[in-house]
Amino acid sequence: MKLFRFRGGVHPESHKEETGDKAIEVLPLPARLYVPVQQHIGAPAEPEVQIGDKVLKGRLLAHSQGAISAPIHAPSSGTILDITEHTAPHPSGLGVRTIVIETDGNDSWADGLKTINPFELDTDEISARVGAAGIVGLGGATFPSAVKLNLGKKYPISTLIINGGECEPYLSCDDRLMRERSDEIIDGIRIMLHALKAKQALIAIEDNKPDAIEVMKVAAKLYSNIKVVVVPSRYPMGSEKQMVQTLTGLEIPAGKLSADLGVIVHNVGTAFAVRTALRQGRPLVSRIVTVGGGAISSPRNLEVPLGTLVSEVFDYCGGFDQEPARILMGGPMMGQLLPHTNVPIVKGSSGVIALTQKEVAIHQTQPCIRCGSCITACPCGLLPLEMAARAKKGELQGAVEYGLMDCISCGSCSYVCPSHIPLVQYFNYAKGELAARRRHKQKAEETRKLAEIRMQRLEMEERAKQEAAERRKAEREAKKKLQEAASA
Repeated sequence: MKLFRFRGGVHPESHKEETGDKAIEVLPLPARLYVPVQQHIGAPAEPEVQIGDKVLKGRLLAHSQGAISAPIHAPSSGTILDITEHTAPHPSGLGVRTIVIETDGNDSWADGLKTINPFELDTDEISARVGAAGIVGLGGATFPSAVKLNLGKKYPISTLIINGGECEPYLSCDDRLMRERSDEIIDGIRIMLHALKAKQALIAIEDNKPDAIEVMKVAAKLYSNIKVVVVPSRYPMGSEKQMVQTLTGLEIPAGKLSADLGVIVHNVGTAFAVRTALRQGRPLVSRIVTVGGGAISSPRNLEVPLGTLVSEVFDYCGGFDQEPARILMGGPMMGQLLPHTNVPIVKGSSGVIALTQKEVAIHQTQPCIRCGSCITACPCGLLPLEMAARAKKGELQGAVEYGLMDCISCGSCSYVCPSHIPLVQYFNYAKGELAARRRHKQKAEETRKLAEIRMQRLEMEERAKQEAAERRKAEREAKKKLQEAASA
């Protein structure tokens, strides 16, 4: 199969050898789980349990709201201890609504969906079951998977791309999943093909994962419409836009979806979760997490119940050999800096990485030397320096005009910058500020509409009072005339 080269990209040190050969272990059940209702792109789920409720594993804790949302389920059996604000796995350190479960140690499952042959179901039923299972993109994007599976009804989908690239340094959770659960992944891919009515599936795996490539080829050999494609190890190969371009030669236009090109992209972990939901009737309540970094005593790949605190994950891996200089959720290129370890593992947590001072290699920012390295490295063909200069000055609209919203925040520009300018941080700040302004504008508009509705209500009430007063006056006058007529 012919492959196409995307522009830009970098080759960071992989550091995958630290965990790549570590088989998946199951983390012992924690005493408490802290389950946020916002673990996905879109509207947060709304709790439908109360403090004191007894729940079984897989029980619905919070239902989805709106078209873009995902439900949340109990990762284990126990008692609802609290529904409160708890630190989100985000650099801000802000709180998010969280359901706290005191586990009972039994890990007892609730009755799931009735299992049925998924190939007897239509697209709507498959999507409904995937949605009810709370499955989102497990590569890190956390977009509700049911929505993407339904796109086959709107777009003629020819190709399903299964992303096994895992281009982020340190992470090996997808590698291990493919090596250990290949048959289940292939089964999930077949179900997704059936739902999308797509002609073929391409499983893209970077060439630095030879064992996963071989195992997946063996698992797929019975199905002529499923093919394993070996792609170069080049960051950010795992990004949807770059993956689509590498395999098809087509670029996703700005503001468009891959579905506009007849392509849908899902992660290998998502395919496994779809299979679990359809074959076993079980929702997404755990995920594979790589625990790595030079500060970790014993790096591993773990299957972790959602809601487990990062501190407990690190403790199980022997804690730290030295004080970490930085703790990340996800990889070092696009991962989120954690404020502390008292935050929970969520659906998008592909890894928790504790980096040493040497690995972080903090450098003092120097003036730009106009070398153009950031432009060469940008896989989206943008002008990072121009965007950063405007973001730094607060000229957000100028940054947008230079393509800010097309930036995938891969960090390639920051990685190659010889002056160590934190370019991607400027972009993330600008995007966050724009989102805050949109929310403020939306809130102001909603407030204005509420004020108009209130004024209309007050005017209606005033008119009703006037009309009632006029009726009473008319009734009094009519009564008075009747009395005068009777007196006469």
